[in-house]
Amino acid sequence: MEECDVLIDFIQQRTQIIATKIKEGKSVRMRKLGQQISSCKQCIERSSSLITQADHTLKESDHALFLQTAKNICERVSMATASSQILIPEINLNDTFDMFALDFTREKKMLESLDYLTVPSLPAIREELCTASYDTITVHWTSDDEFSVVSYELQYAIFTSMANVISLCKSADSWMIVPNIKQNHYTVHGLQCGTRYMFIVKAINQAGSRSSEPGKLKTNSQPFKLDPKSAHRKLKVSHDNLTVEREESSSKKSHGQDRFTSQGNYGVMGNVYIDSGRHYWEALIGGSSW
Repeated sequence: MEECDVLIDFIQQRTQIIATKIKEGKSVRMRKLGQQISSCKQCIERSSSLITQADHTLKESDHALFLQTAKNICERVSMATASSQILIPEINLNDTFDMFALDFTREKKMLESLDYLTVPSLPAIREELCTASYDTITVHWTSDDEFSVVSYELQYAIFTSMANVISLCKSADSWMIVPNIKQNHYTVHGLQCGTRYMFIVKAINQAGSRSSEPGKLKTNSQPFKLDPKSAHRKLKVSHDNLTVEREESSSKKSHGQDRFTSQGNYGVMGNVYIDSGRHYWEALIGGSSW
């Protein structure tokens, strides 16, 4: 109800501002009307003076003097007519000063749809829809009342164990935060390969926010490829660096200290450096006479 009181106070303030503008507008129009009346008064006074002079001239008995005076009057009439056209005020008879109207049709419709707002329901991370590569994870989530959600916030951190979850919940500095998300999915880049992350989605509107249950997603392992710079000169590595063939007729020279040069053993290195853990690869061998 406090927000309703604020809205009422705002409407009252706008009422005072509009009333002041109307009063100022009326004052400006009244001042303009006074200027127009003064201009009309000047036109009437000049016309009266000219009529008085013409009346005296008509009573003149001397013909020569009458003709001379009549000529002067004719010139004054021409000048007075020209000046009178300039002094004629632009009076707008439709200009009213007491009738004003406010059109708040749009605002009325908005007020009719006014209703209370609740905190969004808990969003849910849809792990079955989420996808991952070796350095990205695309998180998908749903919300039962997504139309009331203004934005989402995605939080994520590296997950190692349940003890790690407890420590993360106690420390807000451990989370990476992506704010102001307008859709129900987001792709996080620059992640570590083969690493499990914990994600939390927060739905936000003007009433508050609610966070989802944590979701655990893992990036893929680093894609293993062959390093052609290390291949023995008798080995041919494919363009995609995934397959290798024996090529006895090869005439390429052994350049570079990383290349295998043994006469009896042909070798090629991979492009992934491994310093810990347990790893294995499956190799497919075909057409071999070795």
